Amino acid sequence: MRDAPSYELSYIQSYDTNNTERTLAGSFLQMSHRLLEKTLPKGCVYDRVLEVGAGSGHHFPYVKHSFRQYVMTDSNNAMLEIASRKYSSQLTGGSLITEMQNATELAYPDHSFDRLIATHVLEHLPNPVNVLREWNRVVRADGTISIVLPCDPGMLWRLGRHLGPRRNAMKLGIAYDYLQAAEHINSIFNLVVFIRHHFETVSEFWYPSRIPAPDLNLFYICHIKT
Repeated sequence: MRDAPSYELSYIQSYDTNNTERTLAGSFLQMSHRLLEKTLPKGCVYDRVLEVGAGSGHHFPYVKHSFRQYVMTDSNNAMLEIASRKYSSQLTGGSLITEMQNATELAYPDHSFDRLIATHVLEHLPNPVNVLREWNRVVRADGTISIVLPCDPGMLWRLGRHLGPRRNAMKLGIAYDYLQAAEHINSIFNLVVFIRHHFETVSEFWYPSRIPAPDLNLFYICHIKT
């Protein structure tokens, strides 16, 4: 039996490229970040914000509301260092903190934050119901959990992946199909069921068709009222 492909650095570089460069995949990923902020309830105030699985900070530039403290976390310290270098000097109000954290077991007291942000994270994590429970624990009552998920393995997502990122990754020698199978361990069909069951107040949005069907969309976006 062959070993699994070695991919960490090449996969991270490929993901960063898809998020930041003017490719079709990059445009869609950036749209998912933009829509998460655009669909926030108007007039909400979030004093302390926690972002989990933040990577090198792709979502942070899209956050428009004010905050006193923004805590950006990830399990990869090198990516957090990139984020800190990029954004710390750009703040005009509030503070940015970067910390290594396990998104499934956060080292924060109960009800520590007003908002938790998780973009393209939950599909990667084992035991997603336990993860949602942990995220809910650290958000105060009447706070918000904001989530973006890819509609994988929906039909439109699979088509888009085949036409864009898959081809680019394979040109770089990345075993894309294997890595996606290893990384995206939770189906959008299941995750939406879990979110709807465990939370009473969920504002949902779909992109691009807005019809609430994973096969017809690329992304699922929701704001959960805790």
